[in-house]
Amino acid sequence: MNRKSKGLLSIASAMLIGISLSTSVSLAAEPGSNSSKNIEEGKKIAFSRPKGNCLACHMIIGGASPGNIAPPLIAMKARFPDKQVLRDQIQDASKRNPETSMPLFGRYEILTEAELDKVVDYIHSL
Repeated sequence: MNRKSKGLLSIASAMLIGISLSTSVSLAAEPGSNSSKNIEEGKKIAFSRPKGNCLACHMIIGGASPGNIAPPLIAMKARFPDKQVLRDQIQDASKRNPETSMPLFGRYEILTEAELDKVVDYIHSL
């Protein structure tokens, strides 16, 4: 099996795990709730090229032309049970990994605090 096949197999496996987790546990907020609104707004920011641009590097279910240089964003509640740890990671990934290529969304004020909260709500819901 070549590297490309292995990479595609890894992505497919990650997607299946995420789909099975999301179908067995309800991860969505109540319809019409403030959390639901934050999640929708966070998705728009995350998919926005001038702001979050998460799809440049990450595979996100429902995202067009996802990148594959960073981990797929699936099963995030299992990976980040403490939502604050996820927020810290998105805000300034260099704190955990000084060699990161992830944009420092908080430090360089790419996202406002309110936008960051919405993106965290969205990513955590995946």
